[in-house]
Amino acid sequence: MSRPRIVIVGAGFAGYRTAKELSRMSRGKADITLLNPTDYFLYLPLLPQVAAGILEPRRVTVSLSDTLPHVRLVLGEADGIDLDARTVRYTDPEGDEGTLGYDRLVLAAGSVNKLLPIPGVAENAHGFRGLPEALYLRDHVTRQVELAAATNDPAGCAARCTFVVVGAGYTGTEVAAHGKLFTDAQVRKHPLRAGMRPRWLLLDVADRVLPELDERLSRTADRTLKERGVEVRMGTSVKEATPDGVLLTDGEFVESRTLVWCVGVRPDPLAESLGLPMERGRLLVDPHLQVPGRPEVFACGDAAAVPDLRNPGQFTPTTAQHAWRQGRTAARNIAASLGVGMRRPYEHRDLGFVVDLGGAKAAANPLGVPLSGVAAGAVTRGYHLAAMPGNRVRVAADWLLDSVLPRQAVQLGLVRSWSVPLDTASPELARVPGRPPGRQETKAMSGPGAATAPDTRPGEPAENRPAPGAAAGGPGGASAENQPGPEAAAGRSGSEPAESRPGGAPTENRPAPEAAAGRSGSELARNQPGGEPARNQPGPEPAKNQPGGEPARNQPGGEPARNQPGGEPARNQPGGDPGKAPGPVRRTGDAPADTPADTPAEGDS
Repeated sequence: MSRPRIVIVGAGFAGYRTAKELSRMSRGKADITLLNPTDYFLYLPLLPQVAAGILEPRRVTVSLSDTLPHVRLVLGEADGIDLDARTVRYTDPEGDEGTLGYDRLVLAAGSVNKLLPIPGVAENAHGFRGLPEALYLRDHVTRQVELAAATNDPAGCAARCTFVVVGAGYTGTEVAAHGKLFTDAQVRKHPLRAGMRPRWLLLDVADRVLPELDERLSRTADRTLKERGVEVRMGTSVKEATPDGVLLTDGEFVESRTLVWCVGVRPDPLAESLGLPMERGRLLVDPHLQVPGRPEVFACGDAAAVPDLRNPGQFTPTTAQHAWRQGRTAARNIAASLGVGMRRPYEHRDLGFVVDLGGAKAAANPLGVPLSGVAAGAVTRGYHLAAMPGNRVRVAADWLLDSVLPRQAVQLGLVRSWSVPLDTASPELARVPGRPPGRQETKAMSGPGAATAPDTRPGEPAENRPAPGAAAGGPGGASAENQPGPEAAAGRSGSEPAESRPGGAPTENRPAPEAAAGRSGSELARNQPGGEPARNQPGPEPAKNQPGGEPARNQPGGEPARNQPGGEPARNQPGGDPGKAPGPVRRTGDAPADTPADTPAEGDS
């Protein structure tokens, strides 16, 4: 008799815990496959420290193959699920398609950035759900401070050093708290004009910071932020976003080049594509985490609407605490369905929360005991070390080094503005030229707030324009070298090799536009006949026959071909072959943004 096949979609808090528990319980008697777009589990609560330069990126990532030795890892994006045939279709990072058969399926696809129908937000804001977004934000903030210190324009200096964070929940509060410390430290090295300091605004429509937590934690966080100089504006949000700033709901226009979107999350589009009963975008399950009418399908984490047995009539919130615990319950109930043990309903009581406010300060209430200041900071860091499945020694070492050495504020340039659009269905993956488009991206982009490619305004300085081809470019703050395109932007040396720039890949390595146009979810402009280049792609191939790699002389200011009528490549650029749109692919990782205080320790450092 063949061994049962178990497929787990997503390796966030819920999916990772399910795989770990099943691996331990099955003892080699089941084939466990984990489908995830990355080869790591992301410990999301420490992501703000990556953006602030405290932790190196690999410190918050835990290798799946190292910590799940008896689980088969398949790298790929789930494109669809055939419930009747019991198969999962996926696309791997190189564009090849595959199918996984299953006897038991665990849907732990997680969540993506929540979009609202606010003009300009999708084009000019960036989320904070994945590692690429954190790396981009660190580079972007560093660049803005350095440019502000070098400019002679007081208004430009003030705009570059104004940072707007929308959403005063876990993520937004921690980003603002850490960001203020980070920029203050930079300004000590790169002094601004007399009397100018970095300005951070934290906005939310709620009446207090951390509205989902106890009021005592909220007061602690609010007091710490204000003492640090963060402008906390409750009852206020964004009415419109532009490359030059944001218009607030109270009528004030704040000139800024940075808009960080932390208003919440929405379930991954994969759950909706199944055609099963939903509850506010989440797949409805019973208390045993099984889908009604489909006993072989389990769902947990942000993708599932799990009944809250302690609060009848309600569903458990989308927190890391619940996702982690639901993963364990799902594993036990799957094992029970295969004849090992007894199944049990999911029931859990919150044991407290921690919020890292940077430095030695935090807000915490372990077991209901409210703490603040240094004591809360010690509890918070101790909790994170205990909760992480790995990398504990490395994280502790980074904390120690940060306490005695200055932070390294440098731009690595690894993630560009156009690589991390707000409307992506895969925030854990940076968009790159030539990546096959994800099939679920069309759904992700069709809702309220979906991005459209912004038109470049003639005469606008290069550093104030969104990156050409970005579906949701940065708020005008990206420097010329961070803008993809077929030719050098203003200020960039024309001698840079074509292969080092997006769009500079040889045409023979890129599929023809006609092929790309036939893909589901393709980024090609849907209303452009004849396979014309997509407005959202980084641009056609640079002219190879121009001396010194100079930009096409028929494109003013080194603009990409997308600004020419019809979106055609520059007629005077040999080799201006449109490349395949950089295909954002859908996300399957489940990594909630909160920081629960009762996740048990797992794994070794």
